[in-house]
Amino acid sequence: METMKMSKIAYPLGLFVCLFIYVAYVKWRWAPQPIFSIAETAAGPREVHQDHLVIEMDNHAVFYGIMFDAGSTGTRVHIFQFTRVAKENPRLTHETFKALKPGLSAYADDVDKSTHGILELLEVAKKEIPSNLWKGTPLVLKATAGLRLLPEGKAQKLLQKVRDVFKASPFFVGDDCVSIMNGTDEGVSAWITVNFLTGGLNSPGKKSVGMLDLGGGSTQITFLPQMEENLQTSRAGYITSFQLFNSTYKLYSYSYLGLGLMSARLAILGGVEGQAAKEDEELVSPCLSPHFRGEWEHAEVMYRITGQEAGLRHYELCANRVAEILNNKVHKTKEVKTLDFYAFSYYYDLAAQVGLIDQQKGGNLTVEDFEIAAKYICRTIKVHSRESPFLCMDLTYVSLLLQELGFPKNKKLKLAQKIDEVETSWALGATFHYIDSLSRQETQVS
Repeated sequence: METMKMSKIAYPLGLFVCLFIYVAYVKWRWAPQPIFSIAETAAGPREVHQDHLVIEMDNHAVFYGIMFDAGSTGTRVHIFQFTRVAKENPRLTHETFKALKPGLSAYADDVDKSTHGILELLEVAKKEIPSNLWKGTPLVLKATAGLRLLPEGKAQKLLQKVRDVFKASPFFVGDDCVSIMNGTDEGVSAWITVNFLTGGLNSPGKKSVGMLDLGGGSTQITFLPQMEENLQTSRAGYITSFQLFNSTYKLYSYSYLGLGLMSARLAILGGVEGQAAKEDEELVSPCLSPHFRGEWEHAEVMYRITGQEAGLRHYELCANRVAEILNNKVHKTKEVKTLDFYAFSYYYDLAAQVGLIDQQKGGNLTVEDFEIAAKYICRTIKVHSRESPFLCMDLTYVSLLLQELGFPKNKKLKLAQKIDEVETSWALGATFHYIDSLSRQETQVS
């Protein structure tokens, strides 16, 4: 009798325990996880909230990031697809890219017209990303040189218009979703991109590579110092720290504003950034062919420029002028002699233009290769003046800039537009950094 009573009690109790375990498993199995969690906790996956928005991943740990690059000549969207395996760093599995012209800065006097291009690029993102992942996909726009050169009021109106468009989209939009990048951030983000693609961030023990970028208005150098001396003796503002993949990095990174290729051209010609040319004024330079007469537009200012006779001394006189422009403006570091460096943007374009590297594949060259090319082009300047009037000037500038940064003439550089079919721009690194910072914030909140 007593046994029968115990059986009647044990059966429903056991059923209840089994049901409880099943429900607990289902809740654990389907609980939302951080979009960029690198290290799992002992408690297992957690629910994560950001402004009351649950950010979810699908069963295969696939997630996305959308980065708008608002440059001076156009606006580009990068849609990155990532996969993540537990306790491993994420992997980039696909990139979709589309660009539109002109840049946002072209709409400074009519901001409403800027929305059409932004909406068109957002449609690309909607087509690429599964709709169930829209609300958990960060949407970001970072502007570079084009908006930096605008008056503050006009730039902010453009950015606010983009914010309004973003907030009406179905994607995850943070408070800092739209901003103007400073030069250091641009350099650091490009460094992250290159070292992620080359394995410097994913492979323990693999040496990282340095990054050289030559834009129109500024030039950046970024590397991870291996010598404590560099961290201790570098000038204020040259060392920047950030967190990524649960690691803290201290980089040597500096952006030289005004030493980008277009700004350097203006300085070499004798013009002043931001100042309109005087009426009937001509800018004269030995870096141009004596037969050249023309106009050149920079930062929405038109300049009349002309070359001058220099016999066979065009390179020598041009190099003297470039040296004056660079004098005491660039900081040399000894460690660049021993590290591997990638060079991008105008470094790549100029090298490809004169045949130092393959236009599509890129390649390796030395600093001296730029100097040899400069001397040849300057010596034959009359031949090249029509198609490429600035080639003597640009090659001479690049050659001397690299030497001022501390690179010896025999130093080899790697020039690439893509690594493993992925663009070597700052966009991927900035996306990684942004999503990782979101995850750390969400983990702290949870």
